[in-house]
Amino acid sequence: MTDGAGSVPGHRPGTPRAAVAHPDPGGAVTDLLAGPADAAAGLAVRGADALGRAAPVRDALTARDVPARLAAKDPTLWGPGAETGAKVRLGWVDTHRRSRELLPQLAELTEELADLDHVVLAGMGGSSLAPEVIARALGRPLTVLDTTDPGQVRAALADRLERTVVVLASKSGSTVETDSHRRAYWHAFLDAGMTEAEAARHFVVVTDPGSPLEAVAAEMGVVTIVADPDVGGRYSALTAFGLVPTALAGVAVADLLDDADALAVSLGRDQDNPALALGVALGAAATTGRDTVALVADGTGAETLGDWAEQLLAESTGKAGLGILPVVVESPDAPGATGPGVLTVSHGGALAPGVAPLDAGVADVAVNGPLGAQFLAWEYATAIAAAVLGVDPFDQPDVAESKEHTARILATGPTAETPSFSEGAVEVYAPAGAPGDLAGVLRWLLDGLTDDGYLAVTAYLDRHADAAVAGLRPPLAGATGRPVTFGWGPRSLHSTGQYHKGGPPVGHHLQVTGAVTDDLPVPGRPYTFGELQAAQAAGDRQALADRGRPVLRLHLTERAAGVAQLLDAAGRTRT
Repeated sequence: MTDGAGSVPGHRPGTPRAAVAHPDPGGAVTDLLAGPADAAAGLAVRGADALGRAAPVRDALTARDVPARLAAKDPTLWGPGAETGAKVRLGWVDTHRRSRELLPQLAELTEELADLDHVVLAGMGGSSLAPEVIARALGRPLTVLDTTDPGQVRAALADRLERTVVVLASKSGSTVETDSHRRAYWHAFLDAGMTEAEAARHFVVVTDPGSPLEAVAAEMGVVTIVADPDVGGRYSALTAFGLVPTALAGVAVADLLDDADALAVSLGRDQDNPALALGVALGAAATTGRDTVALVADGTGAETLGDWAEQLLAESTGKAGLGILPVVVESPDAPGATGPGVLTVSHGGALAPGVAPLDAGVADVAVNGPLGAQFLAWEYATAIAAAVLGVDPFDQPDVAESKEHTARILATGPTAETPSFSEGAVEVYAPAGAPGDLAGVLRWLLDGLTDDGYLAVTAYLDRHADAAVAGLRPPLAGATGRPVTFGWGPRSLHSTGQYHKGGPPVGHHLQVTGAVTDDLPVPGRPYTFGELQAAQAAGDRQALADRGRPVLRLHLTERAAGVAQLLDAAGRTRT
């Protein structure tokens, strides 16, 4: 190992300071952040070598030449069952180099669309999470539309329509949410008096070559940028999926590629390889009873990186009854940031002079450095951790079932359900034998968790207008002492949903849905956004129930009042 404080470079001209790592000569950082590190290209990982089993795990990997083999894109690392898929999914290792070919096209496109300064990204999962992290970390405006909630969709349609460019991002080209957004925006542009040719100028498509969306874009006369077909969605941060919307939003995306390229030279090394250190830490912890990873922003930039890392870890490792459960926590002192069975990992983008972390002292492992390097390091580390666990990091065998249930419900109609009881603005749909009051049924759900169990809260609501519902996670985590995650539906179906269905069968699920008072048709489809959202929630519940996962559904008949009730009831679960 090397002392990262002496090897971290200074600020590169043209790169935002928030994206670059620096030492802190003022001594404001904690002992962990000031300690020895695996470091390269401005990215430092500290604390990994101090974890139990880290040394033997790393020795075993290097004895098999795994770092160099992964850097060389060896598809045999995860066993014969994964080899065929890995052959066409390892492009992320060096996609940052091929992505440079996009830069002239992106510069030209950005200039041509300079008058369209409201960028809307319509995409799900890996197609939207990385661009959102990039835009927020670098302070550029980007509207991310990864929902079917009619209120959230309607609000986006009403926002600066004449100045909007919509980036339709779908790897498969058949994503129902993105297709619905395309239809809604096309209809809105035409209703605003645009011709079809004028409306087409307001779209940019990012998809894999040969996808259905590429064909639709050609029919519409829309600009299409073909993505790297050898990179899976959750590993696509440094492909066209991550770069196109953020370049249009004003991000200097070449800097992200530079950061990744600088780190890439370390990936084949046995030492001074921070991505390897992180992967060893994740894998060693997961195989010694610490299979929950609390992701904590350290306050030095890249605050939302945890949301992207969450889907990467969950979807890549959560299968065959195994997996790493990522939990994004609100602050270092939030419930669930530490605890039995938890590996606490802090992340940040800059340790500049005078910039102190919030309290990285709670972390077991600290990851700090440039954003482009972070993306590549976490992808590499996840692949390493999957090798340690013995799972295929590139498939998602349990994702399709929820989609199939959704399609069936849309075709045949929803099954009639009767609430177990109602309390104020909340209808409760609970299994037989559950208590008949809101606080009691929440406490009952928590009490049912085993010593290795967790609770997943998923809200099929408007993540802007109903944002307060995310406040459920801390009090519920504080009440149970077990991991509690929070996610928004349907975006979770494209990310953490794989873990919840294919990972360890120890999760309980709390689903929150809400009444729709002003629905919105999906043009050209026999259903509305509200009906699609309800079908997705019901399909998710069915997929969980089919696997024996306990599900409690709370339906808000009036959203604002219902959210307030839920927060109050969650607070009372601790008493």
